[in-house]
Amino acid sequence: MLSAMLLVGCGQSYEEAKEQSARERAMQQKKEAEALKVGVLPTIDCLPMFIIKEREWIDTAKADVRFKDIESHIAADDALRKGVIEGSVTDIVRAERMKRQGVALTYVASTPLSWQFITNKKARIKELKQLTDKMIAMSRFSATAMLADMAVDSSKLKSEYVFRVQVNNPQIRLKMLINNEMDAALLPEPQATTARIAGNPVLMDAKNRDLRMGAIVFTDKAMNDSRRRSQIDAFIKAYNQACDSINHYGIANYAGIIKKYMDVDSKTVRSIPKIKFEHAARPREKDIAKANSWLR
Repeated sequence: MLSAMLLVGCGQSYEEAKEQSARERAMQQKKEAEALKVGVLPTIDCLPMFIIKEREWIDTAKADVRFKDIESHIAADDALRKGVIEGSVTDIVRAERMKRQGVALTYVASTPLSWQFITNKKARIKELKQLTDKMIAMSRFSATAMLADMAVDSSKLKSEYVFRVQVNNPQIRLKMLINNEMDAALLPEPQATTARIAGNPVLMDAKNRDLRMGAIVFTDKAMNDSRRRSQIDAFIKAYNQACDSINHYGIANYAGIIKKYMDVDSKTVRSIPKIKFEHAARPREKDIAKANSWLR
């Protein structure tokens, strides 16, 4: 009532104010629909996107690109399928599986996303062959599931005696390991660094197996639309600029951004290993082939 009276006193009726608010909402919805939306996760491979967002390296007047925080790759997959977002970070296994399910996707970049197989220090697992009757946190139909299989196969264990537990969110995966709710977990950076600092041992590293499974994909629908394509081109240009900046100044230079978007402390940021960020380019064919071989 008071608000309505004030509005009337200022020469604008309550109904006029409602109409104006409705128009503003409609305008915001229109802008949101026209913007290029890219799904990002709280992982180090998304650092270039967070830098672009914080530094405002894309002129929104020319190309409105918005980064949407998503808690897991599986949630990003669902958003892509429904058209909620046009592009997303993912892993190649997930992308190839989506393609098989009829989701038309194009790779625009290979990212430094990688995982370490880290065990709970209290489980006292020193070798992969000790995984019998142990629980491993991973995500189904993903690179983490593939790596879990590789760990089990390399230790010559019977697969049915190792329990793979689906935990899609990498931050929850870390918390479950730290809280002794899991015997092992496949963790990306910076979550892997936090786990190592806490004294949890690494039994396998995807980097040592020459695997590069991180990727950025966009729907073919977006790639084939001239307006969307100009937005994607602006994104790629800014992405390459961010990669160059990280490689030049180092990850630690962006400690504030990492802590803000990845929920880690300064000690973790200082301990993240050196990571090289490549310019946007299609992933290696052998990594795509590896993903498809495992999916069979």
